Amino acid sequence: MVTGGKPRRILILGEGFSHDPHYGKTMRGIIRYGPDPVVAILDSARAGETREGIPIVGTVNDALCFDPTVAIVGVATQGGRFPPAWRELLKSCIAKGLDVENGLHEFISEDPELMQLATQFGVELRDLRKPPADLNVPTGANLELDTKIVLTVGSDCAIGKKTVAVELDLEARRRGLESVFVPTGQTGIAIAGWGIAVDAVVADFLAGAAERLVVEGVERGGRLLFVEGQGSLVHPMYSGVTLGLVHGAAPHAFVLCHLAGSTEIEGCPGHPIPPLPVLVEIHERISLPRRPAKVACIALNTSPIESDDEAQAAIAATEAEIGLPTDDPVRFGAGRLLDAILTRL
Repeated sequence: MVTGGKPRRILILGEGFSHDPHYGKTMRGIIRYGPDPVVAILDSARAGETREGIPIVGTVNDALCFDPTVAIVGVATQGGRFPPAWRELLKSCIAKGLDVENGLHEFISEDPELMQLATQFGVELRDLRKPPADLNVPTGANLELDTKIVLTVGSDCAIGKKTVAVELDLEARRRGLESVFVPTGQTGIAIAGWGIAVDAVVADFLAGAAERLVVEGVERGGRLLFVEGQGSLVHPMYSGVTLGLVHGAAPHAFVLCHLAGSTEIEGCPGHPIPPLPVLVEIHERISLPRRPAKVACIALNTSPIESDDEAQAAIAATEAEIGLPTDDPVRFGAGRLLDAILTRL
C-alpha cells in the first residue's frame, strides 16, 4: 500500500508491551494480518531480540536502517492513554520523518506540540480511533441490506474476536464467497484500512456507527459480513460497546469466542465468567427483537494449551457441553466454524 506517495513500511511502537498478548494485541494483529511489511518493532526492554523474524530495536534511530515510513502505535493500554514516556518517543518518530498512526483514545492530531512538529517535518498524524463527525442514531438501513451479517461476541475482552472475524472472512474468500471483514476497532482499521472504532463513539450514536459500518461493508461488495466484536456483555467496564454493536449491526448470527480455561474476567477479580450455555442464552435474548440471532458456533481460543491433542480434547469437551460446533480457527483453521455459520444462515 502507498500512502501520501510513500510505500508503507511499518515500524511498530511496542515500548514496554511487545511481550504482552493483551496490551500488545494491536501489534500482533498487524503482524499477522496487515497487508504492509513490518520492518521493525520498537521495545527498549527487548532490543536485540526478534519476533516472527522481525528485529526488535531500542530506539527510533536504531530502526532507520530498515527504512520505515510509518510508525504505528502497537499497544492498547487500559483507558487508551499514552504512558508518560511515550511523548518523547512520538516526537522522535516525527523528527525522523515518519508518519504516525495511533489507535489510542488520546488523539495526536489534536496535540498542539505534535501538530507543530508534524508540520515542521512534513509528516502525517493519523488517529485511527477518531470517529466521523456526522454520526447519528440508526436509520433502519441495517435491516434492509441484501447481505448476511455475522458478529463475533465474547466472554471477555482481548480473547480473539477480531482474529476470529478475520479468519472467517479469509476462509470465506478462499471459497469464493463475497465476504468482507468489518473493522470496529483500531487494530481492525489498521489491518483493513477503513472502519470506525466504535468504543470512541458517543454512546447514543454507537448503534448508528455500527449500522454505517455494515452498510459500507455491503458497498464494498460484501454479501457475507464478518463484523469484529468489541468488549463483552458480562464485562463490568466494557459491556456497553457490545450491546450497541449487537443492535446496530443487527447480525443474523453470532460466533461466541472464549479463552479455554478462563473463569474470571481478566483484570477484574471477583467478576466470574458465566458458564458458556448461559452466555449463549444471554446473547440470543438481547439480539434485536426485529432480527433475533442465534449463536452458530463457539470459537475456542486454545492458546493457553500447549499440545494439539490437549487442545482438540478441550474443543471436543466444549462442543459436547454446549451442543454447538466448536473449534480454534487460528490453530486448526476456520473451515468447521464457517460450515456451521453457513448452515445456520
